[in-house]
Amino acid sequence: MDRETPPPPSDQLIQPPARPPAPSVFATFTSFLDHLGQIARMTASASVVMWKRPFEFRSTLHQMEMIGVKSAGLASVTAVFTGMVMAVQFAFGLQKFGGMEYTGRIIGLSFARELAPALTAVIVGGRIGSGIAAEVGSMAVTEQIDAIRALGADPVKKLVVPRVLASILVMPVLGAMSLVLGFAGAMLICAIEFDIPPGFFLRTALGSVNFKDYFSGMYKTPFFGAIIAITGCHFGLITRGGTEGGGQSTTRTVVAISIAVLIADFVLTKLSVLMFPGR
Repeated sequence: MDRETPPPPSDQLIQPPARPPAPSVFATFTSFLDHLGQIARMTASASVVMWKRPFEFRSTLHQMEMIGVKSAGLASVTAVFTGMVMAVQFAFGLQKFGGMEYTGRIIGLSFARELAPALTAVIVGGRIGSGIAAEVGSMAVTEQIDAIRALGADPVKKLVVPRVLASILVMPVLGAMSLVLGFAGAMLICAIEFDIPPGFFLRTALGSVNFKDYFSGMYKTPFFGAIIAITGCHFGLITRGGTEGGGQSTTRTVVAISIAVLIADFVLTKLSVLMFPGR
């Protein structure tokens, strides 16, 4: 009988690659501060070169189309179904206490103050930021940004400024559209499911929402737009490592934008309370 072949020595077995050690808390904090410093320098540079000629009007209009028009569908669907969900939740809750007539007031105030600007920035910002990071990151990987520098142009002015301006101009429009569509979705569900007349729903909602409520929500949208575009451009410009690096930059952009928008929403809400203490 043939003898069984003995197994190879353990040192000859294929060993899995060793995982890199997890970064320490200090290293993570240092990397975070480094990113903040780079973003601050890029923001300051963009604020300066924005006013220098030639002005990138055509590039800004192109970015407004890419950022705003192509994000309108996502913003519309998100707003409509969010309004429907809010209507069902509030109507069921208020029905137990006989307060169905307050449904329009609560939904109007919640959408005007928070849901329309913040939810639109989080949902649409992920799409906008990831697109910017992927586009700029592919240019960084293929050395197109180095070519721009070699030709004597400023990558911040050519790439960052048009995207920041377009995002700042587009986000208020998307926020206002989300407010109208979300309110319309809530009014439709209340009329179908809870027999609340649309006219009554509209009168009670508009009677509770004033300009201060609308402004306290919409004034946040330009800041959200700037955060989205600057974060996407930052992670795009520092992309390294080919396609794998591009994927990592896109993922980090979406996470960073979501966290930054929520933090900025809290800070801006506190400022709006200080600005309008009587609302």
